[in-house]
Amino acid sequence: MTHECDFPPEAASKPALIKPRVDPHAPPAEIDRQVSDLVRRGESIYAIDAGLLAALKPDLIVTQDLCHVCAASPDDLAMALARFQNPPRVLTLTPHSLEDVWQDIERVGYATKMSKAAEALSTQLRRRVACTASAVARVTHRPRVLCLEWLEPLYVAGHWVPEMVSRAAGNDVLGLSGEPSFKVTANEVSDTDAEVILIMLCGYSAAKNAAQFSAMPLPQSWT
Repeated sequence: MTHECDFPPEAASKPALIKPRVDPHAPPAEIDRQVSDLVRRGESIYAIDAGLLAALKPDLIVTQDLCHVCAASPDDLAMALARFQNPPRVLTLTPHSLEDVWQDIERVGYATKMSKAAEALSTQLRRRVACTASAVARVTHRPRVLCLEWLEPLYVAGHWVPEMVSRAAGNDVLGLSGEPSFKVTANEVSDTDAEVILIMLCGYSAAKNAAQFSAMPLPQSWT
């Protein structure tokens, strides 16, 4: 569990095994500065409570290797597991597309002996996306869409997000399917002439997304 785990609701009452070495409540610009300082010094952004991990005695650990800014890295986990005489199984997920996400659901289901439920869920999700794509297949106008996953500095969402936009009949003006998010300037954003801008700040709820955008001073090129 991390400080951001909130689903299902019971997750919020579990002890945090992974803690950030930055202030998660700081403004976006300050979080970015703290992260950049740690990366520049070659230090980890997260700390794993090795004592708590040992006390929990897990059989399976599910982690990710997609973004080391979002969660502890496999190297961090390896150091924490070094004290285990019988280390647990580690399942590392690295999805870059919607298909990868659905396959990872099935991989977790297999690892937890819940294969049938996982396959049913992945099938349901595939069908929902297919229905969405079918419903908008004949639209004559595909709006220009920009997806931002951080505001200070500005980051464009990548991986499966551009694919989601495309399936919903949008045209992602900057994001690259299957590729990581990347930093852009305010002028680059305004030059896209985006018709729709989606604010999807990494790890934030919808309410916090709205609050952060409302508090952000708009660049002159946007007004």
